[in-house]
Amino acid sequence: MNGPFFVYILASQRNGTLYVGVTNNLARRMSEHKAKLVRGFTKKYGVDLLVHFEAFDSILEARAREHSLKRWRRAWKIKLIEESNPGWSDLTSQLNS
Repeated sequence: MNGPFFVYILASQRNGTLYVGVTNNLARRMSEHKAKLVRGFTKKYGVDLLVHFEAFDSILEARAREHSLKRWRRAWKIKLIEESNPGWSDLTSQLNS
């Protein structure tokens, strides 16, 4: 499979509940999250603000990064978000549909 593949972090609000995911179509996936079509954690906790994402050329790289981020301490994830997105803005509007 050829990229791009995306690892992304969603938040419910600034310093709120965080979720780490991976997809091959970030614009589509964000539409699903915002429409509450993704059953489970993100729907239950209202986690739909795209606060960080990274692109990778291979699914293996993306899944390795996702796995790594999921093991990170919460404080490390917050630091990562605040380095690239200090205002915790919803980055969804920056995606090309």
